[in-house]
Amino acid sequence: MAVEHPVTAPSGDQTRIHNIGYRSYDGPRLGRAYARRSLYSQSLRGAYGLGRSVKSKVLPMLLFVVMCVPAAIMVAVAVATKADELPVDYTRYAIIMQAVISLYVASQAPQSVSRDLRFKTVPLYFSRPIETADYVRAKFAALASALFVLTAAPLLVLYIGALLAKLDFADQTKGFAQGLVSVALLSLLFAGLGLVIASVTPRRGFGIAAVIAVLTISYGAVSTLQAIAEAQNSTGSIPWIGLFSPVTLIDGVQSAFLGATSAFPGGIGPSNGEGVVYVLAVLGLIAASYGLLMRRYRRVGL
Repeated sequence: MAVEHPVTAPSGDQTRIHNIGYRSYDGPRLGRAYARRSLYSQSLRGAYGLGRSVKSKVLPMLLFVVMCVPAAIMVAVAVATKADELPVDYTRYAIIMQAVISLYVASQAPQSVSRDLRFKTVPLYFSRPIETADYVRAKFAALASALFVLTAAPLLVLYIGALLAKLDFADQTKGFAQGLVSVALLSLLFAGLGLVIASVTPRRGFGIAAVIAVLTISYGAVSTLQAIAEAQNSTGSIPWIGLFSPVTLIDGVQSAFLGATSAFPGGIGPSNGEGVVYVLAVLGLIAASYGLLMRRYRRVGL
C-alpha cells in the first residue's frame, strides 16, 4: 500500500514522496516448458493471423481456402458421377498445389522470425528462462504444424468425400495415411528451409522473395533439366536431378516408398535404392536447417 510522506521544501512548496510498494513475485514459476509451449502456441496462432489484425488474417486464410476448394470440387464430382476412384491420389495433391504451399511458407516464415530480428526482441526472450534451443524448437514446430494443417486439411476433405462416395474403405484409408506421411515430411522440410532463409534478414520483403526463389525457382529449374534429360534419352539422370529441389525431393520419397505416381518426366521416379538417398537428403536438410537456426540464434542472443 502506498504511504505518503509530506516533505516541506525550502521554498515553502509542498513536495510528496510516494512509496508505491514494489514487492517481489511470490507466485508459481512455470519455467522453460511453459514458456516454450506459450511461444509455440502464439507462433502457431500467428501463422494464421489469429490474435493479430484483420489484415494479417487475409492471406493465410485465403491460401487455406485455395488449398481446400479443389479437394471439395473433386469430392463433389466423384460423388455426383459415382466414380470408382478419386480424380487425384492423396500423395499427389500437395505436389499439384506446391505453388500455394510455397507462397504460404514465403509469407509466414518471415512473419515468424523476421519481426523479432527487426525489432531486436530476441535477446528479451533469452533474458527469461527460455534458451536458444527452446526458441528454435518452438518456432520450427509452430511453422511445421501450421504447414501440416494447410496440407493435411484438403486430404481430410478428400478422405471424407471418398467415404461418402462409398469407395473402398481399406484402399482410401491406406492412401490417406500415405498422404499424411508425405505432407508431414513436406511440412518439416519446408518449415526448416523457410525459417533458415527468413532468419538471415530482418527485412520481411527480402525474406519473402528469398523463400519464393529457393522453393519455386529451384523446382522450375529442376523440372526443366529433367525434361531436357528425358528429351536426350538420359533417363538415368532424371532421379538424380530431382535431389536439387525440395518439392522433387518429397516427390521422390513418396514415389519410392509410399506407392505414389511420380511427377517426374515420363513418370520415371527413383528406385528403392535411389529412394534411400532421397530420404537421407530430406532428413539431412531438416537436421541441417535446425542446426543452422541454432547457430544463428546463439549469435543473435549474445
